[in-house]
Amino acid sequence: MSSWFPMLTVLSMFYYICLRRRARLASRGEMINSRRAIESNSRALPMSVEAVQYAKEVLDFSSHYGSENSMSYTMWNLAGPPNVYPSSGDFTQTAVFRTYGNWWHQNGCSTLPFKRTSPSFCSQDYVELAFEEPVYPTAIHILETYHPGSIVKILACSANPYSQTTPTEVRWETIWSAEPTHVHSPQARQFTPCIKEIDFPTNLLRLETNSSLLEYYTELDAVELHGVKEKPMLSLKTVAIDMNDLEDDEYEDKDGCGIDCLTNQFSSSSLRDWTNNGYFDKLPYELIQLIISHLALPDLCRLAQTCKLLYQHCCDPLQYTHLSLQPYWASLTDASLEYLLPRCTLVQWLNLSWTGNRGFISTSGFSSGDCAPNLQELNLSSCDKATSGFQHISKLCGLKRLVSTAPKIESLNFCPELQHLNRGSCVLIEDYDLIAGVIGAKCKKLRSLDLWRCKNITEKGIKELASGCPLLEELDLGWCPTLHSGTGCFTNLAHKLPGLRKLFLTANRSVCDTDIEELAASCQHLQYLDILGTRLVSPISLRKLLECCKELILLDVSFCSQIDSRVVQELASRFPNVSIKKSFTQ
Repeated sequence: MSSWFPMLTVLSMFYYICLRRRARLASRGEMINSRRAIESNSRALPMSVEAVQYAKEVLDFSSHYGSENSMSYTMWNLAGPPNVYPSSGDFTQTAVFRTYGNWWHQNGCSTLPFKRTSPSFCSQDYVELAFEEPVYPTAIHILETYHPGSIVKILACSANPYSQTTPTEVRWETIWSAEPTHVHSPQARQFTPCIKEIDFPTNLLRLETNSSLLEYYTELDAVELHGVKEKPMLSLKTVAIDMNDLEDDEYEDKDGCGIDCLTNQFSSSSLRDWTNNGYFDKLPYELIQLIISHLALPDLCRLAQTCKLLYQHCCDPLQYTHLSLQPYWASLTDASLEYLLPRCTLVQWLNLSWTGNRGFISTSGFSSGDCAPNLQELNLSSCDKATSGFQHISKLCGLKRLVSTAPKIESLNFCPELQHLNRGSCVLIEDYDLIAGVIGAKCKKLRSLDLWRCKNITEKGIKELASGCPLLEELDLGWCPTLHSGTGCFTNLAHKLPGLRKLFLTANRSVCDTDIEELAASCQHLQYLDILGTRLVSPISLRKLLECCKELILLDVSFCSQIDSRVVQELASRFPNVSIKKSFTQ
């Protein structure tokens, strides 16, 4: 009996470790999750009655499609029970993100991807939803009504957004993730991924999406959270050990862990006093730099702990010329920025998207980012505190690309090299004509301008833009309700900007044949045109446009009342190289 006792002890420990690992295992995809859920049957019956809730409130989001003046296509439509499901099609009562497809990021004015971004991070948009009661989630149903397949990650937060006390610790746990998928049918579906169990109750969920594989805008109707008030217990009866679970710890949030420990990992006091580097230190300095340049930021943090030689390489400012902190939004702090700052003296591209909105970074912490004299690209999208923290953008004289919703415009006076500017969806700007006037007067090299959902720009501002920025190739004026074709603003644009390649006039019902014909005559390099929602454009003017603009790639005529499905089919057959978008409702 005694000879078997050590073996039984080892087997028991091995069994226990396997159970813990399975309990922590995050999904590697819906299909694998479903298979394992069937095989393991790891969940016991809930200890209390399962509660079913729809989202009570939309707390935050990265973008939405619709107007500032209505609920059409906005994220607010995700609150409450479904408005449309199970119907399929294009409905204004749904939530729609702003982009879809790869073409959006492949035109000439788009920024290149950051080299150090971990391949596991593929999110493009997000929305955060609050529910009435905190529960331990047992299931999540996402009701998608048009072109489904954009959801790539679901996270749960330990903080209660309705609590009167500030939590001492805030945890974001990934309960499901997968790569982007292409769903061949645009029909509605209920998406129910197999989620991971968590050890805290939650009433705050975050959905992250990637629509790069979709053929048109995805539309979400509602999110249904199932859960129990008491923590479920793991069943110890019929757990089938899958040997694949013993492989690399893919379920762990490596990126979050790496950035969360940034202050310790970059601190020289935490380095071990190792001097034996083998023969690695015989390699040329440049070769070691090239090797570690392929590492994502958390891996660079970890490598810095190995020895003094690699610590020196990992802290070289040349490794931080392109720096994206967007994937680490959940764990980035003032201390992280403080330790990164000395290594960012040569940074040229800086992406702070999504960071700071949860209170981990103060306004003063963001202000430290002003000490980057070589900065050429700065992205502050969906980052309210960063927007208020960067008060000295005027110091960045070499800035070529800026994405910011800050209402202040004085800094644009000192950015003569600016080529790409995104000021869309900024509800705090009271006078967009003033913004347009400053841009036209000071930013003569501008090639792309995003004024999406600007609530008060008029023909005066458009005239100053067209006159002052003759190099403009991309202009987004979608959902700008104060622009009217009758003032001649669109024909003036086409006449003054012959180099236009992308023009979005989304949801402007006044766009007419005169505007289309002027585009056909003046802007023959046009590649992307969105005139969704106009009632005044005829098939005749569209034929003329397609005949003249040989480089046209995409034409969106959804909800154009004179352009029915028969016309679209006829135009598609005559011009097969053009993707003509026409949504449907059933």
